[in-house]
Amino acid sequence: MSIQYIVNESGVPTAVVVSIEEWEMLLDKVRKMEPERDDTEYLLQSETMKKRLLEARSRSGGKSWEEVQDALGI
Repeated sequence: MSIQYIVNESGVPTAVVVSIEEWEMLLDKVRKMEPERDDTEYLLQSETMKKRLLEARSRSGGKSWEEVQDALGI
């Protein structure tokens, strides 16, 4: 597996990059371990996440996917 770590200025890992193929393989393994998992139900167990999801749902002024693609030139 080829993993790239992204670190901050102090050298502390802050993110990981994996190939799509490896990502899908990992997702497959997780799904086999938790086939009935409901991500929404899981997230709503946390009051903080519930608040964030409700705030995000009520936000306006975002860009459409087409606007983002145009801005990026893709």
